[in-house]
Amino acid sequence: MQGIRAGRVLVTGGAGFIGSALVWALNRRGVEDVLVADFLGDSEKWRNLTPLSYSDYLEADDLLALVEADSGRLRGISTVLHMGACSSTTERDASYLVRNNFEYTKKLATWALARGIRFVYASSAATYGDGARGMSDEADLQTLRPLNMYGYSKQMFDAWARTHGLLERLVGVKYFNVFGPNEDHKGDMRSLVQKAYHQVLETGAIRLFKSHRPEFQDGEQRRDFVYVKDAVAMTLHLAENPQAGGLYNVGTGQAATWNELARAVFAALERPVRIEYVDMPEALRGKYQYFTQATVARLASAGWTRPATPLVAAVKDYVRNYLVPDARLGDGADEGSAA
Repeated sequence: MQGIRAGRVLVTGGAGFIGSALVWALNRRGVEDVLVADFLGDSEKWRNLTPLSYSDYLEADDLLALVEADSGRLRGISTVLHMGACSSTTERDASYLVRNNFEYTKKLATWALARGIRFVYASSAATYGDGARGMSDEADLQTLRPLNMYGYSKQMFDAWARTHGLLERLVGVKYFNVFGPNEDHKGDMRSLVQKAYHQVLETGAIRLFKSHRPEFQDGEQRRDFVYVKDAVAMTLHLAENPQAGGLYNVGTGQAATWNELARAVFAALERPVRIEYVDMPEALRGKYQYFTQATVARLASAGWTRPATPLVAAVKDYVRNYLVPDARLGDGADEGSAA
């Protein structure tokens, strides 16, 4: 991590799920000169910060004001890890998404590039829509059709950066289905593992959506589930590789079914498997991804060689070391964990 150690690191969304995991991973590499920016509001995500080491904190609105003023408070930043955004896939306020996921990112990226600062930002696998056009990070962006406004807000910045000849000077990370510690505050956007853990404790069963497409049996819809510890390790690898530029899928490259994920939760809890299938809400049916699987050739070409944590092992680590003791990354349960 020599390049990141050479200067301060700005992590936006640094109290959130992936953002706080990045701060944790930086700390484990000896990097503590970290400026965290976020909207803390009235959520409980501040708890993600308590075990972590960082040098300064800013509310996201204040950060943008300092960027626009080119404030001395931002001197010394060599890397920006921009995870801050509205991550709700069901958010319907398009203007809100444009302001937070497109305009904010444009201003921050423009500021960073003008100063030679490495800029890595969170795009999303939601940009691929239903996957009918594939899920290659080398695809023509004009061919992609996101299914919701969240995905389109991410697509807007990817396309803007490419149109303005900037994309290869940035790193856009297309996260697939990330799960793991520090997601408690995300409400309905929490992973199935987090929701299922509480369902099993309360009812002994896990509820999954029925399939509304004949080619998929109930619970056999497939997603590329990637453990957050792997996702942040991949992200920091790209941040450290000066030759990396453009869009990169961050996933395992291997899809698994919701049934497999549910069975892994039962195994981690040593409980009998009991799955109940419920109707998918009408509002979601036309916007639901039935299959996602990252193509990871570009990530490999950027020098990433570590295999992803197997799904059963990742779920076991998450459930036993974090959900059961109600722990966060950095609380001590992860001392032997890779990142």
